[in-house]
Amino acid sequence: MAWMKWALAAIAALAIPVAAQSPTQLQPARSNTAVLPVQTPTTTAAPSAAPELNRADLDAWLDGYMPYALKAAGIPGAVVVVVKDGQPLTMRGFGYSDVKARKAVDPENTLFRPGSVSKLLTWTAVMQQVQAGKLDLDKDINTYLDFKIPAKDGKPVTLRNLMTHTGGFAETVKWLILYGKKQPVSLRTALTRQVPDRIYGPGEIPAYSNYGASLAGYIVERVSGEPFDQYIERHILAPAGMNHSSFRQPLPANLDGLMSKAYKPGTDEPQPFEVIALSPAGALSASGADMGRFMIAHLNNKLLDPATAKLMYAEANKPFSGLPAMALGFYHEDRNGLTIVGHGGDTVFFHSDLHLIPEKNVGLYISMNSVGKNGSAHALREQLLHEFTDRYYPAPQRMLATAPTAKEHGAAMSGHYVSSRAGGFNWFRAIALIGQTTVAVDKDNYLVASSITDPSGTPRKWREVGPWLWQEVNGSDFLQAIPNGKGGVKMFSITPYAPIIEFVPAPASLNAGWILPVAGIALLVLLIAAIGWPVVRAVRWRYGYKSDLAGRPLLLHRLTRATAWVFVAVLVGWFAIMMMLQSDLSALDEGLDIWMRLLQLLLVVAIVGTAVSVWNAWTVATAPGRHRFATVWAILIALAAVFVAWLCLDLGLLTTSLNY
Repeated sequence: MAWMKWALAAIAALAIPVAAQSPTQLQPARSNTAVLPVQTPTTTAAPSAAPELNRADLDAWLDGYMPYALKAAGIPGAVVVVVKDGQPLTMRGFGYSDVKARKAVDPENTLFRPGSVSKLLTWTAVMQQVQAGKLDLDKDINTYLDFKIPAKDGKPVTLRNLMTHTGGFAETVKWLILYGKKQPVSLRTALTRQVPDRIYGPGEIPAYSNYGASLAGYIVERVSGEPFDQYIERHILAPAGMNHSSFRQPLPANLDGLMSKAYKPGTDEPQPFEVIALSPAGALSASGADMGRFMIAHLNNKLLDPATAKLMYAEANKPFSGLPAMALGFYHEDRNGLTIVGHGGDTVFFHSDLHLIPEKNVGLYISMNSVGKNGSAHALREQLLHEFTDRYYPAPQRMLATAPTAKEHGAAMSGHYVSSRAGGFNWFRAIALIGQTTVAVDKDNYLVASSITDPSGTPRKWREVGPWLWQEVNGSDFLQAIPNGKGGVKMFSITPYAPIIEFVPAPASLNAGWILPVAGIALLVLLIAAIGWPVVRAVRWRYGYKSDLAGRPLLLHRLTRATAWVFVAVLVGWFAIMMMLQSDLSALDEGLDIWMRLLQLLLVVAIVGTAVSVWNAWTVATAPGRHRFATVWAILIALAAVFVAWLCLDLGLLTTSLNY
């Protein structure tokens, strides 16, 4: 099963592009964001005197932090911009935008791809239309569309749902990305060719959605009467003075030569331009200086009036009382007693973060042109915010006493969890099976969640300090769960993330705790049956041994072994598709459909063969004089075939639609 786990983990990364955070990236660094229960702290660390946030101190600090961090991470280039009081405080380029040409990053002119930070422009456009009275945050979005988004559980989707990622849409990756100077399809076509499954009712469970953000962009296009990219140019880029930015794909000629090269870890070979079909979710290209201008425009109310901006930054969805809330489009990243709103963003190659501290009139932006070694860009950008706030706005850390319910609630939390950002009923369910988080309790009644690790990859430990609230052991992050009223939990999350992707208990039909061990045994049985068939025939031929099977029993025996081979072919075929996608995301289009249909046809043959294997087991078991081992082995093969057939169906490998 190791090869399968590795392959599916690689495919899980396909959900990351144009997203803010992926389920596999829920590994935050230290934060002080939780609203804590009233208790006497066991320890309090007083903050040291903070240096003044000025350019001289900031540049000196960045010069000591960024070059080493980028080199250690294997990231060729980055841009960092800090704004304060309506002016750029510093705009710094680090490393190279073109490694081979030794071209340095220019913060004013070098363009980066900020990924899902692009959504902030989309959400700002929505709020402009709300401000103008053309949009209502709480109306059915079908009011503004020329196609229909069906209601779920009797509830329509609203713009408020889209802006808080509670529309209930499944994740989709087909047609996710193209490479090079290709013209994407129209925004309407991108939205209507694949309407995602609805896996939650509106407002029920946060589930980050690029589709939902792109719906919002199309709604702006509809009510404004302007194409989306043109609307952004006229009403956001121009007012903010962002002359080195565009949503257009491919880039206009005057900007094309300014685009930073993109790099895979460990190589100096530049990668092609990424074309995002769901453009409002992540298609922006912008210089660092322009992103500074965007932050200033927000902080100085150049794009929205003060009341609308206040509404946009306010807490709009806060399912966890002790963790950050979701604003309208912005994440709350509150820390050290400060209200901080922002957004993260990733394409395949570029990785970015934007943070606003409205009460200080300060903004911080970083973008990098590679994910770096072991995905280190994610940790680097998170740590930058934490180090920045701890340096210039320090606050005491509070360590709370262990709650008396630690053992009871730890037992309730133990189990397997999947990401709320899930696919619909298609082959991407396999990722949810393989990529599950396991929560357990150690001898000290500390929680340990397998996927929530420190920079070394070691799972972090959590100590309950209040009802269903855990604090990181020797740290300041928090983990909180919502009980389901039945002795278990509905979902849990961690700081510093806003509620966009949650951990939800794996259902029995998708619980890796029992499925993976059984699947391993079943696959081993089928593999032995498949390989053993020609081996036994060869041995018999070599020694002139003739089987006593004949007629129908012989036919059933052969068909059963052939079924095992068909199952092996199905699994090898899906493995090959995964490897293809790992090396070329542009294969996420109709090009794979024919191969998927062939694999589905093979699966149908295997399912029919499963019935034959059951018939064979019955024939062997009821035949007089058959050896007990032959009977047990025939039954094992039949049971293995039945289980693998069920698993393939349960994982969505046989569907009428090839949208995923």
